[in-house]
Amino acid sequence: MKIRLIFCAGALLLASCSQYDKRHVMHISVADQRLLLTDRGEPVASYPISTSKFGLNSREGSYGTPVGRHRVAKKIGGGLPVGAVMKSRRFTGEVLPVNAPGRDPIVTRILWLHGLEAHNRNSFVRNIYIHGTPEERNIGLPVSYGCVRMKSRDVIELYDRVGTGARVDIFREPLAARLPKLFPAQATPPPAMTQTAPPSVPTTTLAGDLPDATRGL
Repeated sequence: MKIRLIFCAGALLLASCSQYDKRHVMHISVADQRLLLTDRGEPVASYPISTSKFGLNSREGSYGTPVGRHRVAKKIGGGLPVGAVMKSRRFTGEVLPVNAPGRDPIVTRILWLHGLEAHNRNSFVRNIYIHGTPEERNIGLPVSYGCVRMKSRDVIELYDRVGTGARVDIFREPLAARLPKLFPAQATPPPAMTQTAPPSVPTTTLAGDLPDATRGL
């Protein structure tokens, strides 16, 4: 009987693993503030994003964006309207327009990340997501509280393209430096372009703007 139970459990695990998305990789460049999606190594989509205003960090309470390899552990929000507000990963019933004044909740879709390396294995318990934000005017700047923010229509498209288990790589370098085969003409930028100053980061916090990890609880 024990052997049969073990066999069944193993079969279920294999079936679950076989349903993982092994085709797609989301390459997230902090330098570029951009996400490049590849399908079997070929680029299929690119989106502007926002990483943390507190820099790169995996430490609990740092509000930093963790670098390194991750996978999509859970997808939340499928079918919700654009701008649907989520609290504790559940739809509150409220729907916000883009750039709603004084509001900065998690909206539209959530891709909840699980870290695959020793230093970022706590990403899941830190509630590190790729998610929609109503603050689309700040997309392209590092202004989040640890999560990776996207425009609502972009995160819907990404959500519909990738499945649970899809890999997510977050790194400091520009995409061209990290993936030179995909950007052969840009892999070695001219000297004049190597000292480009990073974008300025807003220091003010809107009323009601809570850390991403806190808002995901």
